[in-house]
Amino acid sequence: MVRILLLAVAAVALIGGGQGANILGLFTSLSPSHLIIQMSAAKALAERGHNVTVVTVLEPAITHKDINLIQVPLSEEDTEHMSRVFEKMGKNNDKNMLFAMFRMFGHMRFMFHKIADALKDTRVRDLYVNKDNRFDLVLSGFALNDYQMGFAQKLKAPVIVVATLPPSPLFNYLIGNPEEPSCVPSINDSVEKGKGLSFGQRLSSYLTGIGYKVFSKMGEIQNKKAYKEVFGDDPHMPEYSEMMKNVSLVFFASHAISEGPIRPNVPGVIEIGGIQIKDTPTPLPPNIEEFVGNATDGAILLSLGSNVQGSHLSPDTVQKMFNVLSKLKQRVIWKWEDLDKTPGKSDNILYSKWLPQDDILAHPKIKLFINHAGKGGITEAQYHGKPMLSLPVFGDQPANADAMVKKGFGLTQSLLTLEEQPFREGIEEILSNPTYSQAVSTFSKLYRDRPLTARESVIYWSEYVIRHHGAAHLQSPLMHMSFVAANNLDVFALLAIILVVFLLLTKAVIKFIIRKLSSKPKKVKKQ
Repeated sequence: MVRILLLAVAAVALIGGGQGANILGLFTSLSPSHLIIQMSAAKALAERGHNVTVVTVLEPAITHKDINLIQVPLSEEDTEHMSRVFEKMGKNNDKNMLFAMFRMFGHMRFMFHKIADALKDTRVRDLYVNKDNRFDLVLSGFALNDYQMGFAQKLKAPVIVVATLPPSPLFNYLIGNPEEPSCVPSINDSVEKGKGLSFGQRLSSYLTGIGYKVFSKMGEIQNKKAYKEVFGDDPHMPEYSEMMKNVSLVFFASHAISEGPIRPNVPGVIEIGGIQIKDTPTPLPPNIEEFVGNATDGAILLSLGSNVQGSHLSPDTVQKMFNVLSKLKQRVIWKWEDLDKTPGKSDNILYSKWLPQDDILAHPKIKLFINHAGKGGITEAQYHGKPMLSLPVFGDQPANADAMVKKGFGLTQSLLTLEEQPFREGIEEILSNPTYSQAVSTFSKLYRDRPLTARESVIYWSEYVIRHHGAAHLQSPLMHMSFVAANNLDVFALLAIILVVFLLLTKAVIKFIIRKLSSKPKKVKKQ
């Protein structure tokens, strides 16, 4: 009996161990905030017991002991170039994400080349050159780098795209998600609860959608070049347009039921907003725990994200921020990269070049989060119920800040035109007025209320795609239709032709009748 029991336990162990799939993550974005979302998804799968290999360019802040990491780092010169790019983007003050993207398109070529260099690295190419390697799934981190999905073709594996924004015209083409500009705002707009889109918003959404289509076509040209550069030596690879039809689904860093906007989505839209947030916070480093724990009047967290560094800000702006923060009774944790050149010394300010942001926001003593309105930071603040003062810089940040203000979670100001008095008044308003804290706390309960957590969604749907060998049944028919067919242009053309023929025939009949009626009968001559 004991022997049979031991054999049963061993069999279960073998079966459990054999369930781990081989999963490859291509997270080659040059944005640290993108990498946090993408690595969080990979970590969830590694914790599940899958064999996860990840390719990155940047060093990830989030990882796991069982993830096989292949990093193809930037050179020192390229790192400095990227820093200058982000600094320039921060000074343009583009409030419209689409305009910012067009403005920075030249710099995106640099990103294209660096991602291509990573994919051509010997260690990375060995993943498909070595026939002993087998992968059941590829996770492709979206960074306007669609061509890297050709990697999945090489491996003959299904592909899931990991996007760091909600569904929008920037992503919908990946899975045939419908465009609904009449009821779904553009990525730079938001809708208040209980209201529809105004004429101005509908017009903006329609025109913005056209703008994104133009931008996507420009990006497609670059993607085709990169696809040929990386995979052009293989005659068995499909055409770029055919390769793009093989996306199983997309993981979006959003949760529309709580965040909005409410829109029609195809089954391939899977929302994993908050994937980077831990179920249970990790204990804070001792110095931060002591600093926050002893904050009798509460504490403030200030972080402008990973792309915009303190050195990118004008010294005048930094000085104004310090003058306000150093006079507060609350303690302030300030993310600052160069600890040898801090904005100033004050007993109520703790500088740190790296911060466990999610864990700090979970602390009950944190009363305010001053941020740059990045999607990840706002998501974490919403999850933990912390009011915000947002200082957006570029990209989607102005739109994120605007949506946050409309929901009543805080206030927003311009970082580039920051002045001491409005900055001080904004902080004092949020700290003294409980409506902001109450609004975001109420939202936090709604945001957390889902049938599956973000982590569970990643695991379930990844395994679903693996079980069903790509889950082609989830695909929208739009993925396999031409532009003419997808927009019913041929149907409209046929109806137009029928209408024109009908009108021409009607006109001819009317003319005939008129001629008959108007023709006089000939008089008969009398004898």
